[in-house]
Amino acid sequence: MSVPVRVADDAGDALDQTSNRLAWFLAGAIIGTVATILYAPRRGRDTRQFLADKTQQGKDAVTGTTRDAVDAGRELFERGRKLVEDAADLFERGCRLVRGDSRADV
Repeated sequence: MSVPVRVADDAGDALDQTSNRLAWFLAGAIIGTVATILYAPRRGRDTRQFLADKTQQGKDAVTGTTRDAVDAGRELFERGRKLVEDAADLFERGCRLVRGDSRADV
C-alpha cells in the first residue's frame, strides 16, 4: 500500500524540482538583462537587438523546459493510472477469494 504514496511523492518532487528550475532560470534572466542594460557598451540599436536575441533564447529555453515538464507529468500520470488499475485488479481478486469464487485465480 505504500507504493502509491511513494509515486505521489515522486510526482510532487518532480513538479517542485521543475518549478524550482524555472524560477531560478527566470531570476537569472532578469538579473542578466538588468546588468546588460546598465553596462551596455553598445549603441541603442545594437543593445535592443542583443536584448531581442537574448529574449528569444530565453523564450526557447522556457518552451523547452515547459515541454519537458508536461512530458514528465504525462509519464507520471500514466504510471499512476497503471498502479491504480493494478490495485483495483488485486482488490477484485481478493474479494473473489474472500467470497470463495473459483475464478479468483484468473
